Amino acid sequence: MAHAAVSTAIPPRVNPLLPAFTLWWREVVRFYRQPARVVGVVISPLLFWVVIGAGFGTSLQKGATGTGNFLNYFFPGALLMIVLFTSIFTMMSVIEDRNEGFLLSVMVAPVHRSGIVLGKVLGGTTLSAIQGLLFLVFAPFIGLKFGLEQFLIVVLVTCLVAFALTALGFVIAWRMESAQGFHAIINLFLIPLWMLSGALFPVHGASGWLKWLMNVNPLKYGMDALLLTLFPAGAPTTTLGLWPSIGVLAGFAAVVFLAGFAVANRQRTVPAA
Repeated sequence: MAHAAVSTAIPPRVNPLLPAFTLWWREVVRFYRQPARVVGVVISPLLFWVVIGAGFGTSLQKGATGTGNFLNYFFPGALLMIVLFTSIFTMMSVIEDRNEGFLLSVMVAPVHRSGIVLGKVLGGTTLSAIQGLLFLVFAPFIGLKFGLEQFLIVVLVTCLVAFALTALGFVIAWRMESAQGFHAIINLFLIPLWMLSGALFPVHGASGWLKWLMNVNPLKYGMDALLLTLFPAGAPTTTLGLWPSIGVLAGFAAVVFLAGFAVANRQRTVPAA
């Protein structure tokens, strides 16, 4: 009597673009369903910009910042802060998804992990870039005007910074088992990364060892690109020109994204909460 053959075929994997799109859309919808996060991400940097910028006033004159006063100089730094905060909030969803069991259900599905990484990172990038670019509505209040070409360059730089920070946040959050641990890493690493980007003070005014740290900080080149674009006539001295700075930023974004892909593929099981 013939026995029925037992099928051992492996289920075909889904096209990575489909789960990537699904996760991207989920990140966007979930973020905007939490109004407190949206308000907090925009209002906090706005308060920093107004209070710190007005506090310094004109103490850093044009010769120091090249932008007229510190409020002008701090404008792109506040934009970067919005992008950083949004990236942090969105990548906390990796930990939440793990604790709720959603990430495990995605991992056991016939989905390549590249789709998971791409979807989560692109979702955070979209949110970060949108929130950052919305901050440009305050530019006219400091007399800042720019044409279409400048605006497109700002969009490009903002998207690259958002992509890099979101991918970096993914790499960190993937190995974290609690939101508290994630916040500790943020305070220890990501916030200093922003502070040493030139967002608070120009690199040429820093001491020798601090200047070296700032020059090896890839986020600094995003700040340089924004300064050179928004203040073309009087930006402070930068390490590189506009497009070389954008090139360094793009390289950093590619490296951290590949790191996220490698981390997700190296770990075969999702850590327990």
